[in-house]
Amino acid sequence: MSGVLNTLREFIRDLRAQKLRTALTVFGIIWGTVAIVVLLAFGMGFKKQLSINMHGIGESVAILWPGRTTKPWQGFGVDRPIPLREEDVRLIMTQVPDVKEISPEYMRNETSVRVGENIINPAISGIIPVYANIRNIIAAPGGRFINDLDVKERRRVTMLGDETARLLFGETDPIGRLVYVGAVPFTVIGVMQKKIQNSSYNRRDADRVFIPSTTFAAVFGESGLSNIVLTTKDPMRSEATMEDVRAVLGRKYKFDPADKDAVFIWNTAEMEEFLFVFFLAFNIFMGIIGSFTLAVGGLGVANIMYIVVQERTREIGIKRAVGARKRDIIMQFFMETMFIILLGSSVGFVIAYGITQALQQIPIREFVGAPEISIEVALVTAAVLAVVGLLAGLMPARRAANLTIVDCLRT
Repeated sequence: MSGVLNTLREFIRDLRAQKLRTALTVFGIIWGTVAIVVLLAFGMGFKKQLSINMHGIGESVAILWPGRTTKPWQGFGVDRPIPLREEDVRLIMTQVPDVKEISPEYMRNETSVRVGENIINPAISGIIPVYANIRNIIAAPGGRFINDLDVKERRRVTMLGDETARLLFGETDPIGRLVYVGAVPFTVIGVMQKKIQNSSYNRRDADRVFIPSTTFAAVFGESGLSNIVLTTKDPMRSEATMEDVRAVLGRKYKFDPADKDAVFIWNTAEMEEFLFVFFLAFNIFMGIIGSFTLAVGGLGVANIMYIVVQERTREIGIKRAVGARKRDIIMQFFMETMFIILLGSSVGFVIAYGITQALQQIPIREFVGAPEISIEVALVTAAVLAVVGLLAGLMPARRAANLTIVDCLRT
């Protein structure tokens, strides 16, 4: 402990002797720390916000649409329509073990929805309760989503997208009130909680009307689904899972499982894999830029420590003459280097934290996110600082330790 205190006293003495040079060196470490922390924090915030935006449609979601065959198969010709029906949902769920949740979906866009004189044309979706989990649809306080009893009894109830509710009811609470879907009255049981959604199919959820699938089929006389929505248990195996789904439907409807036009699938997990690789490369690039800035500060530290060694050569010789070992000399100068790094990096972290907090007040979160100092950012910054400190302190310290006693005393 006394050795550390002695080193600290000598460090303070050197600071006083080289005030301007030390201040500029510490500033280099401060600036480098600020650069790497803010750049990495910005990259992490951007990644998190884009993930939130993308997951507005749901996490690891795949959507299946009916199509037409483009390849002959087992005596069947091309251009055959391949439908999707509610029994296909149960078939896929039982025969593809990697499917986590699945829902049928009926869809109409040409039917008007009316409340008094307010008439709009939202998308009308006929679904089952698990659809809310798949698509990240949460009911605002005071309301609820479609439940199993609604589906079983074919109830005429609806949950409205938040924008649909605003256009129909304005500021009035719509829960318990009637809306007319075409000429059929439905009771509003919920309004969707507002969410960020930068990808969709057909319409965004804010512009939809959700009703039980059985009610939809009864009211509109539909038998074929518009699409099937599902999630996978393992996003990394999503592509293989989609192949299994096509194989199951191919056996039922007699089409080539490799014929992707027979059943078109939009697999959002593929975009998640791309974004993972993209942001990994993006954050590495940001880290490299910040590391270069910090490396410049490290050169300044190494430079001032070489000067300190030169000015204290006689002192080093006296210490060696009275029994100090090489490792004692190395440790002394290495710790002084780490004091400079610690001082600069601590101030840099405080400044970087202030910058990130200030940037969070700027209304850009929905577009590029807000910088976020996470555990990953702190660990990467600490690792870079450790490497810079090791390289900046070790070389001057080794030079000091390798000086001979005679040369030191002669100086």
